[in-house]
Amino acid sequence: MSNNESPKKDSLLGKLRWGIWLLGISSWLFGITDRSFASFADGYLSAIDITQLFTASFFFVSWLFLKPMPLD
Repeated sequence: MSNNESPKKDSLLGKLRWGIWLLGISSWLFGITDRSFASFADGYLSAIDITQLFTASFFFVSWLFLKPMPLD
């Protein structure tokens, strides 16, 4: 393996990590939005609805902290 292949692999790996992270953000936002509409559709919030919304929000914020670092 030559030295030219290693930067290409690092670049590809960095783009893959970034793409997965962005896909996760859009998935979490869709999930939170969907859960919010389902919770408010009947006109009131139950304890289960609030728990589900807080749990999904917690995991979304946790996902934001997993932002990939650029490979140098």
